[in-house]
Amino acid sequence: MFTGIVEETGTVEKIARGEKSILLTVRAGKSVRGLKIGGSLAVNGCCLTAIKISSAGKFKLVRFDLLNETWERTNFRYLKLHSLVNLERPLRAGDEFGGHMVTGHIDGVGRIVRWEKSGADHVLEIAAPRDVMRYVIEKGSIALDGISLTVAAVTGKSFRVWIIPHTLEVTGLREKKVGGFVNLEADLLGKYVEKLIARA
Repeated sequence: MFTGIVEETGTVEKIARGEKSILLTVRAGKSVRGLKIGGSLAVNGCCLTAIKISSAGKFKLVRFDLLNETWERTNFRYLKLHSLVNLERPLRAGDEFGGHMVTGHIDGVGRIVRWEKSGADHVLEIAAPRDVMRYVIEKGSIALDGISLTVAAVTGKSFRVWIIPHTLEVTGLREKKVGGFVNLEADLLGKYVEKLIARA
């Protein structure tokens, strides 16, 4: 379980396609201190398992084995060498719960249709798949590339969020542009409510 509070951005060091999977190597710092092989790390909001960890000066190189399904369901397929990725370690008992419940299971990929400065902040509008939009409500929570955000407005096929300067500075949003893609995870509570109502 994660909270959507990004610890740092890492950089993509290598993407290699194998016979049955894709190997993704990420360069990371403080977010992987204490991480062991078999441990979990949220990369752009997607929960991945570390299969190899090696040192690179002050940093670590962490390798992940991605299934083709993961590759197709996330924005990983749009990554390039040196792309920024958001990183977060799993929540531990007693840790501060600063965002909302994030599972690390991506529901779909959204496309940036508006990304502009407004005063000190930025407004970001995302066109999302219908099966994600069904759970998006104004003032509700959504994870965008693993970042816990509050939905500011909802239209038929898109939603808007506001990005404060701190979030822009510490996440990979700072290199995003209109037309780019982001991983989306809808609020888990909405999914459970929908299922309970359907059973009634």
